[in-house]
Amino acid sequence: MIDYKAIRHALHEHPQTAGNEQFAHDMIVRHLQGLHPTKVYTNVGGYGVIAVWQGESSSNQAIKQSSIPTVAFRADIDALPIGHRCGHDGHTTILLRLAELVDEEFIIQHSSFNILLLWQPAEETGTGSRAVLDTGILQQYNIKAFYALHNLPGYPLGTVVLCPRTFAAASTGVVYHLDGRETHASTPELGINPGLAVAEIISKFNGFNGQSGEFRQSTLICVKVGQPAFGTSAGHGEVMFTLRAFTNDAMERLLAAANNAVAEIAGRYGLTVTRTLVEPFHATENNEEIIENLKLKIEKAAATDNSQFSIFNFQFKDEPFRWSEDFAEYLLEFPGAMFGMGSGENHAELHHPDYDFPDELIEPAAQMFFCLSSSFLK
Repeated sequence: MIDYKAIRHALHEHPQTAGNEQFAHDMIVRHLQGLHPTKVYTNVGGYGVIAVWQGESSSNQAIKQSSIPTVAFRADIDALPIGHRCGHDGHTTILLRLAELVDEEFIIQHSSFNILLLWQPAEETGTGSRAVLDTGILQQYNIKAFYALHNLPGYPLGTVVLCPRTFAAASTGVVYHLDGRETHASTPELGINPGLAVAEIISKFNGFNGQSGEFRQSTLICVKVGQPAFGTSAGHGEVMFTLRAFTNDAMERLLAAANNAVAEIAGRYGLTVTRTLVEPFHATENNEEIIENLKLKIEKAAATDNSQFSIFNFQFKDEPFRWSEDFAEYLLEFPGAMFGMGSGENHAELHHPDYDFPDELIEPAAQMFFCLSSSFLK
C-alpha cells in the first residue's frame, strides 16, 4: 500500500524553486517505474515529467497518434523561496495517486483514449508551461480536455469551485525606465530630472483602477529616482507596477493604456522611456463547455448510490481569482479548464508562512481527477 501522505511530506521537506526541482522529478520517475504507462518523458522543459497511458487504438501503428483523443491532467512541482507554501507538493502527490488509479483502470479495460499526466516545473515564475509547450511533446497528442486544479483555503475541504469563464487573472510586472540628464544639484534647470514625471505616472496609474467598467488593477511596487548623491540632480528613474485584468483582451487594453500614458508624460518632460515586462501571465480562460460537462459529471457521480465520489460538492464563483496561473498557456492551445478544491475554511492562505497542504485533500482530489478520466475510459 503506497503511503501518499509520506510522499507529500517528503516533497514538503525538499522544496526546490523553479528550475531546480530535481528531487520532485526523481521521485515522480521512481513512482512511475512501479506502474505501467506506455510512455514516460523525463526532463521536460527542465525537470518536468509526462506519463502517457495509450489506449488500444493508439497502439495500432496504422492509426496516427495525433488522431487519438487524449485527456490530460497537470500538476505543478516547484516551491516558493519560503518553501512549499502554495501546495504544489500536494498537487504533485494528487497526480501520483491519479497515476495509480489510471494504471489499475487501464489494466482491466481497453480504451480508445489516451490519458496524459504532466508534472510541470517552474509555475511560480510563469515560465514552466511555455518551456513544456516548446518541447512539442503535448502537440503530438490530440488533447480534447486538459484539466488542472488548485487547492483553495477559505472553502470547505473537498468542495469543487468552478469558474465558468476565467479562473485566474492575467497579470504582469512592468518596469518603466525613464532617462533624462543628470546635472549638479545647484543648477537643476540645466538637467532633466524624472522625479515629477514619476509622480505624475503614479497618480495616472492609480486612476486605472476600476474606471473602465471591467476589472483592472494597477499596484505600485517600487520607485527609484536618482541615487543618494546630494550634489547631483537625478537623471534616471524607474517606476514598477503590477497590472491585472480578468481577460486577455482586457489585459491588452490596460497595458496599451499604461504604455501610452507613460509615453505621453515622459514626452512632456523630455525623457526617453524603455519598458521591461516581468513574469507576464495570461488569464486562465476556461472552456465553458468543458466547465459545464465537469459540473454534470460531478452531479452524476455524487448522485450515484454508494459512490466513492459522493464526497463532492461544488459551487460557482463568478469573479475570477486575482492571482495568476501559468496553466493559462495550455488553454491558449488546448480546450480545458482549471478549477479549485477547498482546503478548509479556516486554513492559512496561500503563500502564508503558516500554510501547509492538508493531507486529507489528496484522495478526494485524485478521485475528482479520476472521475474525469474514467468518463473517457468508459
